[in-house]
Amino acid sequence: MLATVLGRAGLARRKASLLLRDPFLAVALVVLGAAVAGAVFADVLAPYSPMQTSLRFRARPPSGQFLLGTDEQGRDILSRILFGMRLTLATGLFGLAIGMTVGSLIGFAAAYFRQVDNFLMRCVDVILSFPAILLGLAIAGATGPGLTGIVIALAVSTIGPAARIARSSALSIVSLDYVTGARMIGLGNIAILARHILPNCLPALVVYGTLRFGQVILLGASLSFLGLGIAPPVAELGVMVSQGRSLLLTAPHVSLIPCGAILLLVLSLNIIGDALRDALDPTMRD
Repeated sequence: MLATVLGRAGLARRKASLLLRDPFLAVALVVLGAAVAGAVFADVLAPYSPMQTSLRFRARPPSGQFLLGTDEQGRDILSRILFGMRLTLATGLFGLAIGMTVGSLIGFAAAYFRQVDNFLMRCVDVILSFPAILLGLAIAGATGPGLTGIVIALAVSTIGPAARIARSSALSIVSLDYVTGARMIGLGNIAILARHILPNCLPALVVYGTLRFGQVILLGASLSFLGLGIAPPVAELGVMVSQGRSLLLTAPHVSLIPCGAILLLVLSLNIIGDALRDALDPTMRD
């Protein structure tokens, strides 16, 4: 037992050192850390109010006074990106958490209670038959613009893939001897799922959740861009890109800078997700 624990600890240290030597991962962690810090401390870091308008400074390019320039109403883009990042991350995180939780429960139930597997998976297939953007458009259009509608849309679009990942991971565990032994000694279904199924499926769910987070953020920004998410004048990255469309020829920075912020955020999450997959995948062991 001690040798096994020490072996696993040594393997974890080797993989951690490999990850830390990855320059792309290091940059991605810095970008994500900066985005989270900027969102959390936006009230302190923002040089201006995100709602403060001034037609005198309308569509100004980046300068010493306005580091990232101003938008079509003279609002500071840097301040709006900091507050917009907070709303974008919070919306995506809530939608992802709800979708991953519901989807994982469905997947675990399908794998553990085989009598309902076919029914649950056919319901999941119905969800997966719709492209995420169309499903999000339908839900956001039905609920109307606003924070609630976009969170529901992001959650529903995540349920199907999360259920598939959870079911696939759980199927390889429910037939193992220690799960069968737990049933024979009278351990309850909830206890077996919580003690044996969930911990062994968690690495796959964490990896997928990290990768999915970037997709959710992109979907939420797309819905806001189309006018079905957060309504202006609230600072949100998708809204900022949409409002800058009319100035693409005269002041492209108004739209391109929030586009760049979305790109860097999604790219960093994808790189971190790939690194987590390499670290947690048993087939990657030396």
